[in-house]
Amino acid sequence: MRTLLIAAIALAASGGVQAQSAYPNRAVTMIVGFAPGGGTDAVARILAKSLSDSLGQQVLVENKAGAGGNIATEAVARAAPDGYTILLGSVGSLAVAPHVIANLGYAPLRDFAPITMAVVFANVLVVQASLPIQSLADFVKLAKDKPGTVTFGSSGILGAGHLAGELLKIRANIDIVHVPYKGGGPAMQGMLGGQVASIFATPVSSGGQVKAGKIRAIATTGPKRAALLPDVPTVAESGYPGFEAMNWYAYLAPAKTPKDIVERLNRELVKALNDPAVTELLHKQGLEPSPSTSSELAQYMEREYEVWGKVVKQAGIKAQ
Repeated sequence: MRTLLIAAIALAASGGVQAQSAYPNRAVTMIVGFAPGGGTDAVARILAKSLSDSLGQQVLVENKAGAGGNIATEAVARAAPDGYTILLGSVGSLAVAPHVIANLGYAPLRDFAPITMAVVFANVLVVQASLPIQSLADFVKLAKDKPGTVTFGSSGILGAGHLAGELLKIRANIDIVHVPYKGGGPAMQGMLGGQVASIFATPVSSGGQVKAGKIRAIATTGPKRAALLPDVPTVAESGYPGFEAMNWYAYLAPAKTPKDIVERLNRELVKALNDPAVTELLHKQGLEPSPSTSSELAQYMEREYEVWGKVVKQAGIKAQ
């Protein structure tokens, strides 16, 4: 009897290990906080294909647009910590929203298990081609001549585009009006439709329209010129030294997701981000792959949380 009991325990333990090592045994959902057509969605779909191949299970991209990515972020924070729901999140919902929105519903530094950084990149300030604006100086002059009338769109409240606009308002002492959309795609459509004068856009949502001459790029928000737009000066070059407002997308799982699953996801996503074919696709859209360890991402998020908390306070940004 004792021998049978020991055998049964060993078999159960073996079955448990096999069940754990079987991850994933069904589809994984990658949640994005913005509508199709923008930068986050594009990155998600590029990585979902590669991740599907390496995991041996389909990775589905689900768009939960709204509230600058906060709806999607909260959904993942509350999801089962089993590795079958992951987030491709961004600076707005992960480093800015907690400083602005009371009772947010999640705490970025507490409710997630960081997996890896995905990409880091600058936004670009683009204007309608019909406007008499050739440079950032022209844009600032128009805003000062007609305060409260020049609009700038973004992919959502408290996103990187919104923050870049608020930072420019402070540095240039101008009054421009923010118009949030539910993603970079809708924001670009709004601009092409004449609803807004300008957008702080991602390279992915603006590059094609700039090349087609439908809109004009006048400045980028990073510390150096964007590879896709080498002839477009940075805001810092254009009279505002030290100006920097970078965008980033990172992968996270719900807190308490088993460490071995987080490590597996990190391993496969880092491999995908280092794949030359994936790198080429991302570079073509002005995005810089930036794979990291889980701990490196956690540290980066902590720094961004502190930095943008100070900007929010200085700018007096309120929830809209």
